Amino acid sequence: MIKRKNMIGTTTCGIKAKNCVILAAETKSTMGNLVVSKEDKKIYAIDDKIAVTTSGSVGDLQQLIRIVKAEISLYKLESSVTVNAVVTLISNILQSSRFFPYLVGLIVGGYDSSGARIFGIDAIGGITEDKYIASGSGSPLVYGILEKEYKEDISKEEAIKLAVEAIKAARERDVFSGGKRIDVAIITKDGIELQTFE
Repeated sequence: MIKRKNMIGTTTCGIKAKNCVILAAETKSTMGNLVVSKEDKKIYAIDDKIAVTTSGSVGDLQQLIRIVKAEISLYKLESSVTVNAVVTLISNILQSSRFFPYLVGLIVGGYDSSGARIFGIDAIGGITEDKYIASGSGSPLVYGILEKEYKEDISKEEAIKLAVEAIKAARERDVFSGGKRIDVAIITKDGIELQTFE
């Protein structure tokens, strides 16, 4: 039996802030003890105001993102897309393959008529909506920082700083997290803005 080591690794997080969602991820990809890439992409815009962070098996993640983007394009022919609709779509795809699952962990963040929303989705389609979520091998470190520092009325600037600090902590202490930069997506009613930090 082949042991799939590439499902461990990665640190991503999402924070719901005042009128926006902040998603952040480091950029190191590993396969067992091998660093495959130091500049991997782990945040994907899947619509104008909806993005997803990815952790898990890279092949499974890339395939899932392609399917979701195609389904959203079809859905938009008849109706506007909401964050909840995207989350439900992803959950249904993952649940339908639960006996041979996609080895993934996702955070979906977006902005629609309901405002800013953030969800975590596990490998078999379980959904959690919260104010902040972390995924990947460095998530315990990230949760420790978010639990201590998050506040209800956090501003966009404060949330970006908090997300970057949390990912940096994981890069320092989790051997499967690292890379050359931290990618950040800022999602507001106006769309998605991407920034990078060292």
